[in-house]
Amino acid sequence: MSKVSQQNLLEFVPQRVIEHFSTDEKGMVALEIENKGVFNFIAQKLFKKPRISYIHLDEMGSFIWPLIDGETNIMVLGEKVKEHFGEKCEPLYPRLGKFFQILESYKFIHLK
Repeated sequence: MSKVSQQNLLEFVPQRVIEHFSTDEKGMVALEIENKGVFNFIAQKLFKKPRISYIHLDEMGSFIWPLIDGETNIMVLGEKVKEHFGEKCEPLYPRLGKFFQILESYKFIHLK
């Protein structure tokens, strides 16, 4: 993530790489990750591993994920989080930074 260390993370615009997700009755988001590749294929056949894995986001992540539209930067998303959660989301920007760094490291999003 060298480009992120050179610029302010809040100026980046997250864009989803993972498009498939579901939302439960409480509004909690689960990302649907397809397990591809030779090793995953073998694990699915031999060890009955699932073809789809579900990554469950926490309350704040579940609020943010549907807002990721490929046009809104992290600063604006943070303002919406602050408006929705109030003081409960503090320290907001360090948390947001870590959240988006994790999403990018797993290739769930791309920062542009």
